Amino acid sequence: MAEDFSNKLVIAISSRALFDLDESHRVFQQDGLKAYSEYQIAHEEEPLQPGEAFPLVQKLLRLNTLLGDNVQVEVVLLSRNSADTGLRVFNSIQHYDLPISRAAFCGGESPWRYINAFGCQLFLSNEAEDVRYALNCGVAAATLVSNKGGNSSSDQLRFAFDGDAVVFSDEAERVYKTEGLEAFTASEQAAARTPLSGGPFKPFLAALHRLQQAFPATEAPIRTALVTARSAPAHERVIRTLRAWNIRIDESIFLGGLNKTEFLRAYQADVFFDDQETHCQLAGPHIATGHVPHGVANR
Repeated sequence: MAEDFSNKLVIAISSRALFDLDESHRVFQQDGLKAYSEYQIAHEEEPLQPGEAFPLVQKLLRLNTLLGDNVQVEVVLLSRNSADTGLRVFNSIQHYDLPISRAAFCGGESPWRYINAFGCQLFLSNEAEDVRYALNCGVAAATLVSNKGGNSSSDQLRFAFDGDAVVFSDEAERVYKTEGLEAFTASEQAAARTPLSGGPFKPFLAALHRLQQAFPATEAPIRTALVTARSAPAHERVIRTLRAWNIRIDESIFLGGLNKTEFLRAYQADVFFDDQETHCQLAGPHIATGHVPHGVANR
């Protein structure tokens, strides 16, 4: 009987995002696949160090203890490793007592084709090509480009999202890119009561909202923030769009082009998603950051 994923939050993650596989990857790049396989087998009893997404995964899985007996959050491992070389990855999962039981080890092939079969709503990877394929499959996906995992001392899981081309479509951003700020502002004012179309992260944000609904607003273990370069008067369309979608977002920060990094640090984001590589590069040294290669800025 097929499992019903409709009420679950399912996150897919690559082995290189979950664990620090830099040394292993260097062996692969310098000496090839055979040497890499031998290296992993020789070290398979040595736990891997946590990777940049490890704190996020820990917090995600911890939500199940708050949600009761009905497990509602699942993490699936999608890896280019073979099952043989992937044994070290599973040994490391067991070492850290992570309740991850489902995985696809694809023997050098891209694992993106299993994303929909597992019912995943988000895919995090270090492989930009895999992320683009996932986005083309209609799944929220990001390339982890930071060198730092989440460091919030709070048990609350804090997501931060850019707006255009991430939560929303890139329709407004296309106006800005082609016609400039003045035309963008005029266009957004004229369309203030017309909801924006959804971007690749709309379904994921909706799934987070459903989990939040299980708790009083002041006690929810998940918090969300929109951190956007927009400012008034281009704010109204965003607010009305979220209202039309019936999605609650806890904080909305309209920066008018200011650097987002200090605001993300003040918010204590566990992870931040943005389509602009420049914003990701600035935030990456401080916060786990995912580049969303979608929309006009990535063409």
